[in-house]
Amino acid sequence: MNLELSDEQQAARRLAADFVEREIAPHAAEWDRAERVDQRIVRRLGDLGFLGLTIPERYGGSGGDHLTYALVLEELGRGDSAVRGIVSVSLGLVAKSIDAYGDEEQKLTWLPALADGTALGCFALTEPGSGSDAAALTTRAVRDGDDWLISGSKMFITNGTWADVALVFARTGEQGHRGITAFLVPTDGAGFQRRELHGKLGLRGQATAELAFDGVRVPGSARLGPEGKGFSIAMAALAKGRMSVAAGCVGLARACLDAAVAYAKEREQFGKPIASHQLVQDLLAGIAVEVDAARLLVWRVADHIDRGLPFATESSMAKLYASEAAVRAANDAIQVFGGYGYIDEFPVSKYLRDARVMTLYEGTSQIHKLLIGRALTGIAAFD
Repeated sequence: MNLELSDEQQAARRLAADFVEREIAPHAAEWDRAERVDQRIVRRLGDLGFLGLTIPERYGGSGGDHLTYALVLEELGRGDSAVRGIVSVSLGLVAKSIDAYGDEEQKLTWLPALADGTALGCFALTEPGSGSDAAALTTRAVRDGDDWLISGSKMFITNGTWADVALVFARTGEQGHRGITAFLVPTDGAGFQRRELHGKLGLRGQATAELAFDGVRVPGSARLGPEGKGFSIAMAALAKGRMSVAAGCVGLARACLDAAVAYAKEREQFGKPIASHQLVQDLLAGIAVEVDAARLLVWRVADHIDRGLPFATESSMAKLYASEAAVRAANDAIQVFGGYGYIDEFPVSKYLRDARVMTLYEGTSQIHKLLIGRALTGIAAFD
């Protein structure tokens, strides 16, 4: 791939960076303490075209390639991972799935609103009893004439209390992955309930929810893709979504590096800036190398997607490495800050709390090692 960014890609990166400096970074600590991002940020993301990246313009999207998308997600991750998550889920998991598998009516109904920020989507896959083993989900959809009735519950759903549409995965047939179907469920329907989760370690500003479905009725036209193909739709969405998380982790690690470098240059001990101490430089150098390495892994995934090449294993590699690198970067940044890094007057404690969940959602680090191992050997360790 060509590592030189086009003029359009550089312009998108600058636009996102400026937006972060003006409208996200100054508020990130406040949103974290309040456990709530200002919801007006959603419309601003839509106004700038960030919620429509890679979606065709005929459906209200802003087009563009996946490398541009990754560049924007990196900048948003640098500003606040909670905001990055809004885009990763509503666009990366929901809108892209509708674009890939929806019929014309579904695309015209949902994509323009999702792209301009007048509507938001959530991805309802994880359940209280099924996380890594997504094929074991128990939420059920049963036929009632031409409609479906959905009952069950979902857990840890990003955008859950804000979303206008939920991409819900429910069992319509046999046990296992072949019996799962995807549905586009408006969140204002009778029997749809949601409860926001508070007290999270990180991503506190993000609207994370538990969803409950008590006989929620949806028409047959709400089914996304063929019956029984929901699991493959979910896995395809997550393969691309993992690039979003990885790109955000690159931005988060960059934020750690920027904060640590600035502090090391101004903080004096033993009569000189701590940046002059070799072991502090060792910490900074380690973060810098991992930022660049993680970014290149993300760019490789974007390049594969844009060229129509297989990318699932590359996406797992990028997500595994970038998420673990973000945790290491935040931990080392706190070490540079010393005791001041342990209080929320400075940003690095938030970075560590936000980074920690990146190794858990959209596939734990251990699950990604299994996926990579299976790709290398042809043997599934968890069969």
